Amino acid sequence: MRHMAKTTPIQCSVITPEEQVLETTATGIVLPAHDGQIGVLQDRAPLLCELGTGVLRVDTTESGAREFFVDGGFAQVLHNEVIILTERAAAAEDLARAEAKTALEKARQMPMDTLDAVKARRKAIDSANAQLSIARK
Repeated sequence: MRHMAKTTPIQCSVITPEEQVLETTATGIVLPAHDGQIGVLQDRAPLLCELGTGVLRVDTTESGAREFFVDGGFAQVLHNEVIILTERAAAAEDLARAEAKTALEKARQMPMDTLDAVKARRKAIDSANAQLSIARK
């Protein structure tokens, strides 16, 4: 007779300076780290990483897979708890495609006359593309 391993859900919190965007239990999480995506399952080794601008995917135990736009920040993984601190976060269902398209057009028109301007333009384009990829309105 096979014994099923007991699964411990992961606690996941997404926090911005203005509000707590998410507090849930999850079976898996994919973080948009500054240098690529990082998957988190139960009992993952401790981790502290810088986040990039992108899509956070959370497989919740209550409502299934959910996606969020996050705009940089940090993530800590410790003892089956993931805490994400970010400047901005929005659930996919709260993002409007029209607004993301407008933001992308504005980003593409930003100047590129200095290195800082090029970096700001790239970040704005990445942000708009991430929002556009998951916008549900």
